[in-house]
Amino acid sequence: MTGLTLDLLLMQVLTGIALGSIYALLALGLCLIFGMLTVVNFAHGAFFMVGAFLGVYFLGLTGNFWFSLIIVPLITGILGLITERFLIRPLYGRGLDYPLLLTFGLSYVLIEAMRVIFGIEGLPSITPSGLSGSLHVGIGYFPKYRLFLIAVTALIILALWLFIQKTRYGLIIKAGSRDQEIVQVLGVDVAKVWLLVFGLGTAIAGLSGILASPTRSVNPEMGIPILAESFVVTVVGGMGSTVGAVVAGLLVGIVYSLTSLFAPEFAELSIFVLMAVVLLIRPQGLFGKAGLMS
Repeated sequence: MTGLTLDLLLMQVLTGIALGSIYALLALGLCLIFGMLTVVNFAHGAFFMVGAFLGVYFLGLTGNFWFSLIIVPLITGILGLITERFLIRPLYGRGLDYPLLLTFGLSYVLIEAMRVIFGIEGLPSITPSGLSGSLHVGIGYFPKYRLFLIAVTALIILALWLFIQKTRYGLIIKAGSRDQEIVQVLGVDVAKVWLLVFGLGTAIAGLSGILASPTRSVNPEMGIPILAESFVVTVVGGMGSTVGAVVAGLLVGIVYSLTSLFAPEFAELSIFVLMAVVLLIRPQGLFGKAGLMS
């Protein structure tokens, strides 16, 4: 390819890491919910979309990106708490299909709600002041916001790891994802833990939405393709594996970005090819455990 240089390849990899950061965050939320509740949350992309809309709305209303970054995960997290308590909890014990179908229907309810409130055309994306423009990173100029996206994602992942590894609730979540009966025998109210996990997972989805909103079109259908892509990441990394979600998210982002450079028409297809190759070699995913879905 004429004009192909090492710097160009490295810039494309950096772009892929920025994209993969969003994938990793979304997949983390999915993995938390599935690992603890064994719920395949098909409304995850819709919560991502709601987060993007609320982020753009509050940013336009207040002009304060940091306020939006705090309030949006809180709102989507509360929506998640309500969803788990009143919609999903009655379906526990009935098999994977029931919550899957319910969250699938819920996603369309949220899409229609955003259409009614904000219109079918959506909202224009806004890059926060101070994070617009580019910065020289040694190999060329790279958008400041994408660098911020990489940095804030790393901080969120670190904070989530510390929460799971170092706090009482985090250790309960970790233990419950492996053996819920033992946690119940120890006197832990598992229902409260389920509520916390689902709320945390949807809060992460909303946070992913506001972080992604300056880089893509904010419209009611934006959660549909990102849901499929985040499930690809979850499957590649291994269902229920938080480490797998992070590694696979970055890997999928880089594969998509590099394919966009060499063969743009195959960029969307490339991540599904990656998933197929991984499943052929390791059916449970890179970090998953065999038999988790059984």
